Amino acid sequence: MATANPPGISLDSLLAGADNALRALFAPAQASRVPPRLPDDTPLEAPDRRHVAGLMRVNHAGEICAQALYHGQALLARTPDTRQFLLRAAAEEGDHLAWCEQRLGELGARPSLLNPFWYAGAFALGAAAAAASDRWSLGFLRETERQVEGHLDAHLARLPEGDGRSRRILETMRDEEVRHADAATARGGPELPGVVRALMRASSRVMTSLAYWI
Repeated sequence: MATANPPGISLDSLLAGADNALRALFAPAQASRVPPRLPDDTPLEAPDRRHVAGLMRVNHAGEICAQALYHGQALLARTPDTRQFLLRAAAEEGDHLAWCEQRLGELGARPSLLNPFWYAGAFALGAAAAAASDRWSLGFLRETERQVEGHLDAHLARLPEGDGRSRRILETMRDEEVRHADAATARGGPELPGVVRALMRASSRVMTSLAYWI
């Protein structure tokens, strides 16, 4: 992969970054694809509805993080090819965000109140990874998506049996996260050091624990 010097950050890039943040945090998410749906959803009892709402709130917060992460990485990407790859992935993650937001609305639930905090932290991490190099940025993306894959598998195991709607959304999201990780690996994204992976898992546990309730 070509190694170029870090790009200068133009005023246009900064304004675009601010616009992305405002849209992710405060504007209704818009999907470019119809959300996955199974035809035989079973109405949920109140305890199951609250539980699914907590899980989907976590997933929505995760997609807020994905928007921030990819746009932070794209801002400091060294090559146009890497930048476009990141922005394409961000667009696909934008569908995930919209699907989770719509499902929260169907459940009569709200997103996490801490979403601005999650966005700021993920954007800083993405920009820091990209500042190192495109290669390490792709490695960070690869590890992030691998951890998200495991997180979605855990949520699928915790969904009520009759909630086909949420299940189909999460299955589609998981399949696309796997594809993002595979694409980052194919582009040369390395496996991160064990201590970095452990720190990422620890920070993810904090986010998921808080976002379920708050």
